[in-house]
Amino acid sequence: MGKRGPKPKSKVKIIWSPEFAYAIGLIVSDGCLSSDGRHIIFTSVETEQLKNFMRALAIDVAIGKGKDIHGTQRVVRVQFGDVLFYRFLQTIGLMPNKSKIIGEIRIPKKYFFDFLRGSFDGDGSTYSYFDPRWKSSFMFYTVFASASRQHIAWLQKQIWERLRIRGHVTGSKKRSLYQLKYAKADSLKILKKMYHSRTVPCLSRKRLKIEKMLAIVGEQL
Repeated sequence: MGKRGPKPKSKVKIIWSPEFAYAIGLIVSDGCLSSDGRHIIFTSVETEQLKNFMRALAIDVAIGKGKDIHGTQRVVRVQFGDVLFYRFLQTIGLMPNKSKIIGEIRIPKKYFFDFLRGSFDGDGSTYSYFDPRWKSSFMFYTVFASASRQHIAWLQKQIWERLRIRGHVTGSKKRSLYQLKYAKADSLKILKKMYHSRTVPCLSRKRLKIEKMLAIVGEQL
């Protein structure tokens, strides 16, 4: 019998935690699995996002620079090889070329809102305005976006099961973008769950925007 080669070692410690779940959310939104079966790539326009990602996974990888797939926007990226982590990601619902086909992500229930915050930091947004139809009526929305209708439907279902709020979905296959939106009161419920502690990893720019938005209605995270 021939000698077996050494077993692959994982750079990433595969143990669920709030930080680990947050990193999975980032991968689902802005990451990708290479077709070679070993490399994980994470891309963003913001260096802070990459640093949060590496800190959450307790890895240290060189940050590279480049342009997005359309060649129009400058981005920063990290890439690392980890066969065991790659295979783990496949077992929870990720795959190469996932954008339009990703669906359910298998994560422990207790870490869902940490995962959701990662997803939000990658592909989510908030917006607000004063509604001219009513005096002093300030409206705000929290939005989750994906090119996959199945994934948006899964997110909606998971949020409903935990908070009993439905939101509404907009978008179409033609635009290749679906959005799950929550208005004022429901939005507030989600935001307080996502930012359940002052110390959770998050994109500071988005958190600051939310804090300023909520302050207008006398609320805080």
